[in-house]
Amino acid sequence: MQAAASSGSNERASQGAKVLERIREQKLRWVELFYTDLLGGYNHIHVPSDTLDEESFVSGLPKLDGSSVRGFREIYESDMILLPDASTFATIPWGAEHGGTARFIADILVGATKEPYSHDPRGIARRTVKVLADAGYDRSYWGPEVEFFVFDSVKLIPSANAVRDAWGGAGYLIDSAESPWQASDGHGSIRFKEGYHRSAPYDALEGMRSEMCNILADNFHMTMDAHHHEVATAGQAEINIRFDELVPAADHVQDVHYVIKNVAAHHGKIASFMPKPVFGDNGIGMHMNQSLWTGDKNAFFDANDSWAEVSETCRHYVGGLLAHSRALCAITNPITNSYRRLVPGYEAPVFIAWSRSNRSANVRIPFYHKGRPGAKRVEYRTPDSAANIYLTEAALSLAGLDGIKRKIEPPPPVDQDIYKLTPARRRELGIKELPGSLGEALECLSSDDAFLKPVFGSSVLDIWHELKREEQLQLNLRPHPYEFYRYLDV
Repeated sequence: MQAAASSGSNERASQGAKVLERIREQKLRWVELFYTDLLGGYNHIHVPSDTLDEESFVSGLPKLDGSSVRGFREIYESDMILLPDASTFATIPWGAEHGGTARFIADILVGATKEPYSHDPRGIARRTVKVLADAGYDRSYWGPEVEFFVFDSVKLIPSANAVRDAWGGAGYLIDSAESPWQASDGHGSIRFKEGYHRSAPYDALEGMRSEMCNILADNFHMTMDAHHHEVATAGQAEINIRFDELVPAADHVQDVHYVIKNVAAHHGKIASFMPKPVFGDNGIGMHMNQSLWTGDKNAFFDANDSWAEVSETCRHYVGGLLAHSRALCAITNPITNSYRRLVPGYEAPVFIAWSRSNRSANVRIPFYHKGRPGAKRVEYRTPDSAANIYLTEAALSLAGLDGIKRKIEPPPPVDQDIYKLTPARRRELGIKELPGSLGEALECLSSDDAFLKPVFGSSVLDIWHELKREEQLQLNLRPHPYEFYRYLDV
């Protein structure tokens, strides 16, 4: 074991030496260390590049006060270490006037022991990779589809500098040149639910999306697949990146969010990953394409299956996803606004079912790559972009793996529009619904979390419940603008 640890340290030092040479060659004066908190926030610290050496990539830097981070440590145990991962080297394109900046994503270690920290979301994803490998799946591939909004502005009441507004009113106003409720400023407006693949002048943000994708490709070393306008008005968009293994794919999603927000801000706009900001129009999801591999073999593919070329392993994986779908919502749809999206009529999956090429089911088997083993995958359509990507990939892996281990057979696939089925017919088919609120999702997780505990641990789940129940409570305490519309004259 000591020999293995020594070999790992030598490898990290060697990788660190190579990226330090690149930093010197590019004359980058600063290094940003990024890490993810439990709720998915992307946090960072700057350190001068000349303070890093090879040992920094082996032992880390004692730069983190865990008591100041959501869901982390108490004040009496707050010393923590950021361990930069040399494979995540990237360069930040803004701030060159300050000398240029290198970027690394860091793992989090406990200060006293230098052991991986159990609440580190990236560490949870790493542990999931090991669990999958121990089960015989040495690789898993992930292709998250990142959707988002870009608004011209969002005005809020209460405002940050008007204390009286907290008692005197509440509301919001979204400005978007694309929207049908606002002057178009030279662009054509997009009607509700008619934005899919619209071109200029209706798509007012195609240049900005190209800029985002160029930065992701050139500075963050990602392979881009596509970008386009999505269904909703008001700047709804999607960026697709090439699939990758579990941890790198999650790293990429965090970087995509980071770049989208910064490029939008540099253009004087606001990027949002709020699932359902506009009533009456489509919300944003984060469809998760996933597959398990043993060596060079896709464990999900079986050419002899006439329905969708899916293997028994794939069916059982889907069985696990469906069996745990209601509990998974507490992780994959983690904010109160998530449940404004999970309603019928807007392409968001409300019903727990699987199908082939059917977007009204929450599990879909894409079938436009027939006969291609490498492309066979499962698309889980429930998550949204507010989710912590590391926890989401981990939870979906563990749910699917539970299905494989217990040989959970999914119900028969439903190859018809589930929204148009009568409630009686849905009951006949055994189709259940996803939770209708964050509170309901947390109740489902409370009664169905055994499949997560071997990796997440009770401590992470306990603090997750505590933080999320407080979010639900704070929403429930406050009058809603629509309540005034409905009830002011009662």
